Amino acid sequence: MMSAIEVRDVFRSFGRVRAVDGVSLRVPSGGVMGIVGESGCGKSTLARIILGLLPASSGDVLVEGQSLAGLDRRARARLIQPVFQDPYSSLNPRHRVRDIVALPLRAQGIWDVETPVLDMLARVGLDSTLADRLPAQLSGGQRQRVAIARALILRPRIVVCDEPTSALDVSVQAQILNLLAELRREMGLTLVFISHNLAVVEHIATEVAVMYLGRIVEQAPVEALFADPRHPYTRALLASVLTPEPGLGIPDAGLGDGTPDPANIPSGCRFHPRCPSVTAGCDTADPAKIRAKGRLVECLLAAD
Repeated sequence: MMSAIEVRDVFRSFGRVRAVDGVSLRVPSGGVMGIVGESGCGKSTLARIILGLLPASSGDVLVEGQSLAGLDRRARARLIQPVFQDPYSSLNPRHRVRDIVALPLRAQGIWDVETPVLDMLARVGLDSTLADRLPAQLSGGQRQRVAIARALILRPRIVVCDEPTSALDVSVQAQILNLLAELRREMGLTLVFISHNLAVVEHIATEVAVMYLGRIVEQAPVEALFADPRHPYTRALLASVLTPEPGLGIPDAGLGDGTPDPANIPSGCRFHPRCPSVTAGCDTADPAKIRAKGRLVECLLAAD
């Protein structure tokens, strides 16, 4: 199966900060790649590189076999579109809903927009009576549906969702996730889904990549990763998930009180200062990526 997205050894630095540090991954057509990790791990920077909004310092991104660097903005927009985190800031507050959704069509030189805009609003669950409203007259969930309609109006093959539900109430989150899953099936979409919420990723993803300090430290099909995490950092993330069960309190992920510093990456395995399973050699030897049975783990312990 051809990859919808292929990221080849991509680096991106901001001064001394290595935000993305040699990332490679493939997303098959029709798949949903969930990318998870703590704040500052580089997942949003990677999303912007995949969208072409931010150039890589080195490496390449292929979208349906075409180098992103070789596509002009209009061609890129027809292939790949974003849905951003905050529906309150990603929509122009002075434009009405119909104009917001129509903007990508007009940018492509398409001016007969009334029918496709109303059709797309209906597809994302919005009544046509909302077309003349301003974003301030909509709820958060309605605004995010407008953002999704805008992303899909050109019928792209790929949508990159950067924390698309984190600014919404829990009940509304579920509605947006179900909508994205339904649209993916109906329109044959490939999704890249950035999130810090593991429960959300488990619900929507087909494969998960776990990032730590700019690297992918584990990647696996979603069922395998949640059932049998192999990297100590992945296990710590899963252990940190809050449970609704009363009396259990706040879970201890065993990561200590320190936070990773992307401007001062440690030698050897970059996770070793916080790793509960650290052993001899972790602080000096760079762990190789171990690939087996459809999964990848970057850990010295995985070799055993």
